[in-house]
Amino acid sequence: MRQLRLRYRQGQGGVGVEGRGTAGLDPRLFVLERRLSGVKRVVAVASGKGGVGKTLVASTAALALAWAGRSVGLLDLDMHGPSCHVVLGIEEPRVVEDRGVVPIDACGVKLMSLFLFAGDADLPLRGRDLTDVALELLAVTRWGDLDLLLIDMPPGTGDEILDVMNFIRRAEFLVVTTPSALSLMTVRRLLSMLSRRRAPVLGLVENMVSEEPKAEALAREAGVRYLGWLPADPLVERCLGNPDQLLQTDFARALTRVLRSLGWVS
Repeated sequence: MRQLRLRYRQGQGGVGVEGRGTAGLDPRLFVLERRLSGVKRVVAVASGKGGVGKTLVASTAALALAWAGRSVGLLDLDMHGPSCHVVLGIEEPRVVEDRGVVPIDACGVKLMSLFLFAGDADLPLRGRDLTDVALELLAVTRWGDLDLLLIDMPPGTGDEILDVMNFIRRAEFLVVTTPSALSLMTVRRLLSMLSRRRAPVLGLVENMVSEEPKAEALAREAGVRYLGWLPADPLVERCLGNPDQLLQTDFARALTRVLRSLGWVS
């Protein structure tokens, strides 16, 4: 079994993964395919910038799917600020090893996150280290049979997006934005990049809407489906860490309608 081993490289300001393979021939890529063989669909939840509620969308969607009886996994690939565990109410890092690493169960959601290995430690990952840790997490995790694996991506159009497209060629993308002009500008770049690389985009979700939704025109321009908008719900903040209460918010109800439009829940 290959265990995730993080080591701080003194004087180099980075964290690496032991057992790195030869570029282009990394054996973990073959292990990764076996680990995902029982996963029916892989969906990366992405955004053009931070602060748009992408993690909340990914985590709440996973909870709603589990509540609806779907077998769902959630992989937190936001290496600089993993926080899916906060939404799901996981307070202590813990790793279960059994011929790999077994995701922990959080209200029916199978969760894997760098937090489970490193807790709240500061890990200054960058460049190739980010790719290595992402690949290692994918290679060691025993997902088993899943209807859907959601991946909470880091914001932006950095290497992590390219890594997921390279490592998991069947991955689909669910893109999150807000009505703000800055968010719309950055998500336009993200959609353009996904289009150039012919990555399948399920659609665009507009989050934190308090007045008029503004992203539908952008979705039409980009040739992607506008899946709807989610309200700026002040109750959500109080419900973080309490999945049962979170699923009762207006935000979660609106997100469930989005999931229904995708055919993921009935």
